[in-house]
Amino acid sequence: MVFDVRSPGEFVQGHIPGAINLPLFSDDERAEVGTIYKNSGQESAVLRGLKIAGGKMSELAIRAKQAAPSQGDVLVHCWRGGMRSQSMGWLLSTAGLKPTVLEGGYKAYRSHAHESLDAPCRLNVVSGLTGAGKTRILGVLANAGEQVVDLEGLANHRGSAFGGIGQRKQPTTEQFENDLFRQLQNLDANRPIWVEDEGNRIGTVVVPPAFYHLMRHSPAVFMDSSPAQRVKNLIEDYGDLPLAELADSINNIRKRLGPQNADEALASLDGGNVARAIEIVLAYYDKTYMKAANAMPRKIMPSLAIDELDDSGIASSAIALSSDATFV
Repeated sequence: MVFDVRSPGEFVQGHIPGAINLPLFSDDERAEVGTIYKNSGQESAVLRGLKIAGGKMSELAIRAKQAAPSQGDVLVHCWRGGMRSQSMGWLLSTAGLKPTVLEGGYKAYRSHAHESLDAPCRLNVVSGLTGAGKTRILGVLANAGEQVVDLEGLANHRGSAFGGIGQRKQPTTEQFENDLFRQLQNLDANRPIWVEDEGNRIGTVVVPPAFYHLMRHSPAVFMDSSPAQRVKNLIEDYGDLPLAELADSINNIRKRLGPQNADEALASLDGGNVARAIEIVLAYYDKTYMKAANAMPRKIMPSLAIDELDDSGIASSAIALSSDATFV
């Protein structure tokens, strides 16, 4: 059990996955203590901090005991492993728990996460045009026993101008990095990890540069699907979403679609012809994909025709391709 005793704002910006926020100070109180430290020195800041925290001790101890495991072993941290976590460690120990203060605090955790994300690992990339069902194929591979990291799932975004519709609020880039680090730490580094082909941004989230570079230079399997099947897939994914939000997303890419195409897509959407609207948008995304692929061609990317394959066939074929000596 990890207790993060930083302020709520610090916690939202980024935290160790699974941690519980047990803030010693609110955001405003933290700012106040920081201002006093800057203007009047450490002693005045500490005294003000003690006065603020004193009235919260009972409540904090009760919350911690309710959340802690029965054996009482907990990890406590603040930003640098300093006074906030040391003070909370004392309080929790007094309350009967067995706290360990994280040396170096959250700052040390972030440093370790960055080092890990910068380190190379073996990736296999699921590539393909928009609507090929790449995210679903990741699930198929996972069910077949392959190691998978769903970057779009971690980002709460499907990766296009329409990708945020119906999704939960996106995490910060910092939290995305923490969640990605946690997932990679739980996987076997000696086996390949399948990821979906992504740009360096997924919605507002930025993919760690070293990981993105590795992804762009890793072998991929191109999931080849017909335009008709891709339209069908996208109708299943987006067809029941609010039309107003779909229209807003079309307007957001109006310049890139071109006014005539955007107007036709909006008219099709308004008339209930979702398939035609998708066809128009797909043409734009296909061009975008080909432009990016030509600018950064992959050295290894065999094609797999998937329309006539069931899930088992897709998984076995992709795994067989990735096991080929020329792929590795």
